[in-house]
Amino acid sequence: MPELHLQIEGAEAVPHAATPLIALKLRITNVPATETIHAITLRCQVQIEPAKRRYVPNEQEKLLDLFGTSERWARTVKPLLWMNTSIAVPRFTGELLVDLELSCTFDFNVAATKYFHALNSGDIPVAVMFSGTLFYEGSNGALQISQVPWDRECIYRLPVAVWKDMMEMHHPNSAWLCLRRDTFEQLYDYKVRHGLPTWEQAIARALASENASVEISEEVEA
Repeated sequence: MPELHLQIEGAEAVPHAATPLIALKLRITNVPATETIHAITLRCQVQIEPAKRRYVPNEQEKLLDLFGTSERWARTVKPLLWMNTSIAVPRFTGELLVDLELSCTFDFNVAATKYFHALNSGDIPVAVMFSGTLFYEGSNGALQISQVPWDRECIYRLPVAVWKDMMEMHHPNSAWLCLRRDTFEQLYDYKVRHGLPTWEQAIARALASENASVEISEEVEA
């Protein structure tokens, strides 16, 4: 009966990918080493564990949208589900190093994106929990099938720089923002009415007008 041991040994942004991808370097070791593994259908649940690192003040400010003010963090900072994914592991004997590719997005409606973007440096505590189906060669040479135990788990600290380098690779000096249709129509109307050629100029002008209004209101109150 195979006994699998799994360990994440590194991570890198996947170059030349059509969409942002991070590859976790997953080493799979089987005991006994002489047993042939024909294939594994490996299901993976990836969670972020934000309580397992410290945050500097400006990171705390950016995380306000996710966790609220810092005095509430003891109640609000909980594990975040990043994704569920799977990988088809090919035939091997002994051990094998495979890429567990994680599809990423710059959509700020996604909690993981908000979390990653808030971090300046350091690493991201990640837990990967495994399950799946294992096909192997039994002692009599016949094909056997068993389940990957639910207690198989890897803990890894993903460098923040890997995520930032990947997003810079796919979205250089830019960010992606999804708007509701009615909000987009209001912004589009504002852009046209003021003869502004780019979306950046439209948003910058609207923000400048808002800041000016706030300053005037504060002066009146004073």
